[in-house]
Amino acid sequence: GTRIIYDRKFLLARRNSPMAKTPPCHLPNIPGVTSPGEAGEEPKEDSNSLNHQEGKPSMGDDAQFEMDI
Repeated sequence: GTRIIYDRKFLLARRNSPMAKTPPCHLPNIPGVTSPGEAGEEPKEDSNSLNHQEGKPSMGDDAQFEMDI
């Protein structure tokens, strides 16, 4: 198959076009995701979040991804 590759300059030039600001047709209406949430709605905090760590010291990105130079 043919692969279409766009460079960064081309994509940045298209980000302000009217078509880029229009949502796709047949997009489901999900409040807070695909449409603005309701005024009285507060975002729920997930208790099983990956970023939520109690009592564990942060080791930083260096400990997870080691690279020999």
